Amino acid sequence: MSNPPPPHCIVLLAYEHMNVLDLCGPLQAFATATRHGDADAPPRYATVVASADGGKVMTGAGLAIDTVSVETLHDVAIDTLIAPGGCKGESYSAPRKLIEWVASRAPTVRRLCSVCTGAFLLAEAGQLDGRKVATHWEWALRLRDRHPDIEVDADSIFVRDGSVWTSAGVTAGIDMTLALIEDDFGHQVAIETARRLVMFIKRSGGQSQFSAPLSAQLKDPGGFGDLHAWIAANLRSHLTVEHLAGHVHMSARTFARTYTARMGVTPARMVESIRLEAACRSLQTSELPLKAIADRVGYGDEQAMRRAFQRQFGVGPKVYRDRFSRHQAIGAE
Repeated sequence: MSNPPPPHCIVLLAYEHMNVLDLCGPLQAFATATRHGDADAPPRYATVVASADGGKVMTGAGLAIDTVSVETLHDVAIDTLIAPGGCKGESYSAPRKLIEWVASRAPTVRRLCSVCTGAFLLAEAGQLDGRKVATHWEWALRLRDRHPDIEVDADSIFVRDGSVWTSAGVTAGIDMTLALIEDDFGHQVAIETARRLVMFIKRSGGQSQFSAPLSAQLKDPGGFGDLHAWIAANLRSHLTVEHLAGHVHMSARTFARTYTARMGVTPARMVESIRLEAACRSLQTSELPLKAIADRVGYGDEQAMRRAFQRQFGVGPKVYRDRFSRHQAIGAE
């Protein structure tokens, strides 16, 4: 009888002020996938939490995490290496020793992953140049500016580029981990893990439900920024191509051609994205009926807003509100 395959060794990195959920979310998902199923089956994963020097590491939430030193992993065959995010203040930094260790070990692992601003750690270690990556929407512009050779995807919940997997902020690390589990052991194991975590195995929508024009800023940080701000302040206006062109003192034909070439989307699509962002913000923070929100953001009627939500997020505005609002939903879907 042949020996069972060894479990996949998952190493999750830790450092001071990191986001505790960036670490514990993926850690719990791997543990859940390992623990449930055939009791006689070999374990699927073995997880290790490591830091530059080992010992207790204080997270940004004030919870201390026990870790081993990365130096103890010299002879360990690492399958997947995950860099969680988080930092103190508005500038990301990680221990130089940890950056150098990632740079030395990354070529030997099967998969290299990050959660949230953990992408900065991988980038500092020289592992993301020329790749398409995700990070938290609030940090996407800073990642692009600091590492211009990286293609930053400001919308995706997670991105796979070859052997490198990167995810957006905080809970998105669990979405990515479910995808890693599915990649390793198939859909059934992943969906059972998601069910036990009380999660969707694939979340609808992207980060644009939290910051719609961000990807546009990444593509064209200076050219049409003032126009986008003006659109956001005048959503109830009749925002036709002719109206927008007049605002930037261009002919309608020249504006439509120039805008689409530079932004990668039509003016109409961008107007819809900015309207959707405003609608999402109202759904999250107010108890206004759907009809009132549709009018406030320029859709005119509730049906038009519902169709836009279905196109962009795959769910209607009532479902969106039920998921993300701190208030009880008002109005019918």
